[in-house]
Amino acid sequence: MSKSKTVIVIGGGIVGLSTAYFLHKEGHQVTVLDKSDISAGASFVNAGYLTPSHIVSLASPGMITQGIKYMFNSSSPFYMKPRWDIDFMKWAWYFKKSSTKAKVEKAMPVIRDINLLSRELFEGIQASGDLGHFEIGNQGLLMMFQTDKARDHEMEVVEKAKDLGLNSRLLTKQELQDLEPNLTINANGGILWECDRHTTPPLIMRNMLEYLETSGVEIHKNESVTDLSVSGNRVTDVRSEKATYSADEVVLASGSWTSDLSKKIRLQLPLQAGKGYRINMEEPTGITFPAILMEKKIAVTPMEGFTRFAGTMEFSGINHTIRMERVEAIARGVESYYEGLSIPEKAKSEAKCGLRPVSPDGLPYIGRVKHMNNLTIATGHAMMGWSLGPATGKLVTEIISGQELSMGIAPFDPQRKF
Repeated sequence: MSKSKTVIVIGGGIVGLSTAYFLHKEGHQVTVLDKSDISAGASFVNAGYLTPSHIVSLASPGMITQGIKYMFNSSSPFYMKPRWDIDFMKWAWYFKKSSTKAKVEKAMPVIRDINLLSRELFEGIQASGDLGHFEIGNQGLLMMFQTDKARDHEMEVVEKAKDLGLNSRLLTKQELQDLEPNLTINANGGILWECDRHTTPPLIMRNMLEYLETSGVEIHKNESVTDLSVSGNRVTDVRSEKATYSADEVVLASGSWTSDLSKKIRLQLPLQAGKGYRINMEEPTGITFPAILMEKKIAVTPMEGFTRFAGTMEFSGINHTIRMERVEAIARGVESYYEGLSIPEKAKSEAKCGLRPVSPDGLPYIGRVKHMNNLTIATGHAMMGWSLGPATGKLVTEIISGQELSMGIAPFDPQRKF
């Protein structure tokens, strides 16, 4: 057991709560501050995947060109709203610089390693019984394609993943149909990633909150952090709208809002909010396998009590505006793959969104800030926030506890150059 410290974790999403969980397990005294009531946001509306197969970062060759192409189509899967914002312009430039084949390939084993670590930690949390019942579906993840172009693109990933020890199977149209006998699948085939898993995020988040609150972790909801007081190379106080807190260590895990707070300690953290949407369908769908509909870039997940359809990446700043044209695009995309499936109007009208914190190179920010010896950053996970929550929490705990790290974190340096 390492020496007990007092730790303030700013942010109550999956990354913040996972950090609080592992810090508590290590014997530290933890306080979590979150601006919301911790019942919504990206940690609640994501597809619930644990995805070692997703070794290609968002910042891949051609993505900026694709973003420009989609810029004036607000229902497109990858949408950048035209706006004059200096932080966004800088981020977009760094994103472009990061979108090279060499950088993407260099990041692949790193992405694999942190995903495998996180999958193992999710399974460990489940086995501990701390969070009560929750399922981890182990069927794998289907990548369903309607065109040869999409198939060939994913097969390139398959070849690279094979070298990294990640297994998959190419399925014919009939083999794909056999996996979903209750539905008529409108796809030419699929690739089954056997290394992937799926979960039900709202259930896990609720159970995690309950466990932490009953275990002595202080959770302060609806309390926005407004300032960080600094003396020398230490954060001395964390100020919210309601109170002032002090602790031995501070963790910034506030998702898309982290870059604003980081400016308080003279840290420019390139970060943009990437909005994602979800539709929950409580009526039976017959869907039993989690799948990504490749051409439409939509995630489909059978969860405990409902089926979730999620997707899109919208860069339009920090807001929770629901663009119904994007919701409709998800619904139409789903219905074009599953013949006869009709998503009810009520489900579409109750669609929610969440803001994913996206770094320019698609890798998270995890680590100490060089000029602050008691501040750790944990954000920037893009579309892998849910998948990487436990791994990030474990690594942050090891940093604060002065323990040997479960993996190298140099690629996640919050002050890395782009």
